[in-house]
Amino acid sequence: MPAVAAMNAKPVVTYGLIAANVIVFVAVLLQAGGTTLYLSSIYREGVLINGAGFDDQYWRLLTSGFLHQSVPHLAINMFSLYIIGADLERVLGRGRYLAIYLVSLLGGSAAVMALQSGVAATAGASGAIYGLMGALLILLLRLKAPVQTVLGVIAVNLVISVTIPNISLWGHVGGLTFGAAAAAVILWLPVQVLSPEKRTQAAVSRVGWYGLAALAVLAIAIGTGIGAVS
Repeated sequence: MPAVAAMNAKPVVTYGLIAANVIVFVAVLLQAGGTTLYLSSIYREGVLINGAGFDDQYWRLLTSGFLHQSVPHLAINMFSLYIIGADLERVLGRGRYLAIYLVSLLGGSAAVMALQSGVAATAGASGAIYGLMGALLILLLRLKAPVQTVLGVIAVNLVISVTIPNISLWGHVGGLTFGAAAAAVILWLPVQVLSPEKRTQAAVSRVGWYGLAALAVLAIAIGTGIGAVS
């Protein structure tokens, strides 16, 4: 019964993330007085800037994931977030799902800071959404379920990231990598580090949270370290 109830639960975290992104976008448009987003201080001070111009403004690693560059950009990301995130939230639980989302967001930003060439402004939730794709892949592998469809979706999206201009390939790759790693520390790490007799629910949960915290620290260290050197 608890499992059935969980699968029927409303994905309130997914709804909340969608609402947050939409509210921020509307606020940016209103402040800018139109679609020239750089007229908005919310956008200027929240977007991620790799290399010169970052100036130790480390909050951009997080805030950039809640900014979007156009209505289509927002719509595509929010539709993808709902399609991928709703069921994933029901399976993983709200807390772990939100943690994976945020770790993926930070991981995407970290990859941009470390690997993006030139100076560019990066914004959007797609790094976090790629992270959810990675988490879904790990979940299916853990359940020994077919993964061909998810692999195909990931491959198509990565090809799009390479072939269409002005899409942050490194943000997507970083998000995907950290999202997969975050799911792995929840679903696989406790089995590896805990003996069967110590594998209580509390111990498994604790190991998973320690792993998530370590990934978040790693992402922040990469992002802020590159930013400090630039």
